[in-house]
Amino acid sequence: MLRLTLLYVFLRILPEEFLVVFAVHLFSKTVINVKKYIISSMFFVIAVYLIRLLPIQYGIHTIIGVVVVIVLTININKISIIKSIQASIMAVILEFICEGINVFIIQHIFKADVKYVFSQPLSKIVYATPSLVIFALILFIYYFYLVKKNKLKEVMNGEII
Repeated sequence: MLRLTLLYVFLRILPEEFLVVFAVHLFSKTVINVKKYIISSMFFVIAVYLIRLLPIQYGIHTIIGVVVVIVLTININKISIIKSIQASIMAVILEFICEGINVFIIQHIFKADVKYVFSQPLSKIVYATPSLVIFALILFIYYFYLVKKNKLKEVMNGEII
């Protein structure tokens, strides 16, 4: 079970899970329906919060989270199952890469002890923010690339137009 403060939920989990659902839309090249995006993201935030309260190891949280985002994007956002699975896995891999870059920066540039930094609730939020910013920047750059190339597809009733 992970310790979650209200501050951590609002400053880390909320933006991170909105970005993950955004990433699934981008990697599946699906146009975002704002209402469905917000609904699925809010369900995902709540699900991730509840998953992180479970007394299971950390890696299992990620796997359950991937399954939840797949189910949400299939049922609410009407993204095809194959594209949803592919996009969800790509989003999580990109998120792990961004977190790896962040840990590298913390250890080798700031010369900080990662175990100590991430054991303190406030420092955990501060030191984890760069990975979230890197993740968001990559997604927004990719979004603008897709818009420029007109590669996003509209989904209507489960079928891509």
